Amino acid sequence: MKASPEDQATLLDLQRLDNDITRLAHRISSLQKGEHLTELGTRAVALRAQLVAATGEVEDAERDLARLESDTATAQARVDRDTTLLQNVGNAKDAAGLQNELDSLNRRIGDLETQELEVMESLDRFRARVGDIESQLAELDGERGRLMGVRDDGIARFEKDRVAAEQARADVAAAVPADLLALYERQRARYGFGASLLQGGVSTASGVTLTNSDLAAIRAAAPDDVVLCPDSDAILVRTAESGL
Repeated sequence: MKASPEDQATLLDLQRLDNDITRLAHRISSLQKGEHLTELGTRAVALRAQLVAATGEVEDAERDLARLESDTATAQARVDRDTTLLQNVGNAKDAAGLQNELDSLNRRIGDLETQELEVMESLDRFRARVGDIESQLAELDGERGRLMGVRDDGIARFEKDRVAAEQARADVAAAVPADLLALYERQRARYGFGASLLQGGVSTASGVTLTNSDLAAIRAAAPDDVVLCPDSDAILVRTAESGL
């Protein structure tokens, strides 16, 4: 294939723009994946599971406390009743029976009040745990919101740059002869690079120094011959920097 050296050199601009577009697409994709956001989401799921468990402990303790308070109130009502009866009973045997029941009820009330205190202490711990988890979740949600804003701003900025690069690429591609452009596109699709600058005997696409025999073959080619890089298979663009 033949193409003027100027048209071949234009391929370097095309390759640069393609590199920019690929880089921008990668950055957009990385932001869309949002690995740090995913990590925060995973932590949020774990915290919400902990919150459900901690809330369950609070509810259980509240039920236990309500039951104990109800039992205490019932026992106290019986104490009040028996105390009234004791004040009015005339039979010594009945009085002794009521006193025994009062003693038992007062011991029962003492035990219930001790249990109430224990449950109340546990309830305070459980509620504090719920508050701590809710605080962590609020902080996490705030951080996620901030990162999502940064992510969305970054995506918008890179999308704008990509649109500009794609327009610039279209303008450059329109100036390249159709057959040369087709070869460039084919080589880029196959090997990742469509054009490579030969600079000081080194192919920039592969970073490899060409052998003496390869350089000799390239020197023998006419300036308008389209030459492929022996290492990268990209179109090898020769300029004054090539060292031929």
